[in-house]
Amino acid sequence: MTEEDYDKIESLIGYEFKRRDLLQQAFTRKSYTNETNDGDNNEVLEFIGDKALDFVVVKALSEYYGEINKRDEFACDLTEGKLTELKKRFVESAMLAHCIDELELSQYLIMGKGDEKNNVQNDTHVKEDLFEAIMGAVAIDSDWDIDALQDVAELMLNIDHYLEHGFDDEENYVALIQQWCQKVSGDLPEYEFEDSGLHRWNSLIIGGHIVGQRDTITNENSDGPIACKLYIDEGNPFIGYGYSKSKARMAAAEIAYEYLEENDMLYTMQDAIGEPTWEKAVSQLQELAQKGYIKYPEYTFDERHDDDGNPLWYCECHVEGYDDYYWSEQSSKKIAKRNAAHGMLLNILGISDDSDDDDDDWDD
Repeated sequence: MTEEDYDKIESLIGYEFKRRDLLQQAFTRKSYTNETNDGDNNEVLEFIGDKALDFVVVKALSEYYGEINKRDEFACDLTEGKLTELKKRFVESAMLAHCIDELELSQYLIMGKGDEKNNVQNDTHVKEDLFEAIMGAVAIDSDWDIDALQDVAELMLNIDHYLEHGFDDEENYVALIQQWCQKVSGDLPEYEFEDSGLHRWNSLIIGGHIVGQRDTITNENSDGPIACKLYIDEGNPFIGYGYSKSKARMAAAEIAYEYLEENDMLYTMQDAIGEPTWEKAVSQLQELAQKGYIKYPEYTFDERHDDDGNPLWYCECHVEGYDDYYWSEQSSKKIAKRNAAHGMLLNILGISDDSDDDDDDWDD
């Protein structure tokens, strides 16, 4: 890892390591150390991080939903069963892998040649292991500082967002700002945190090379002593405040997104690929996935025959996150795939196709 890599990872997780070798160890898989006999891998850190993550998630849930009442007893708005369900949702493999994807952290994995050949960095459980190893590294480096562990867990999991808006909410401003940065510069946003000791209203410093002269706009949504500076360009940052790093980051991201929206600077999926066409449908779907807008499309094929015994290719196109799938049956495998991809592409972009009344079959 380079110093720039360390800086980027620390910015994303909200923690500066005293011993950066621990951070590198968190990203080092056993396949690498087996091949090179160089250093230690992240397996034990995964074990430690798994336990640390359970603790801080339960702590966050108890703080969000519970309090000490007038009888000095702990009262909670949720039942044990509901708390268990929420905790399970936050620490399940799919959630941890999703967070690693959003932060683009798997690109820093240090792997053996076999792992590289098999692209294991795309495996859900490998991403889950990485998340837990990072938590384990923070636990050891901070000497089990609970506040540091909770900051990292809340930032990586975006716990506050999901507790306040639910798991199906699409207005995740942290993720939306990250996507915007990736489309515009190909890089990730940078966050800096400061404990100001003051209770400040959320504010936005507008400007940079985007609009020139800067002004300050007050946004009285929330306040808090922790300031988060969000850099999305070479100018001054957007600044949000909160009572935790997670809330301050959410505030900064929301303000930045609203600014981009008000100034018509948001990019759509169609902006990313241009005019959708039948000829380029397969590659345009692939491009949307590469740029992080959608999951990679999956195609399934089945060879069939018509009444005269002539071969036909049946193709289905599925994209995770979209209930509809699109299919086509053609004598050409290539055309069947292109038809199915075109139907899915138009659906994702919200464009109706008037050439066919059948929503699922996009035959040419």
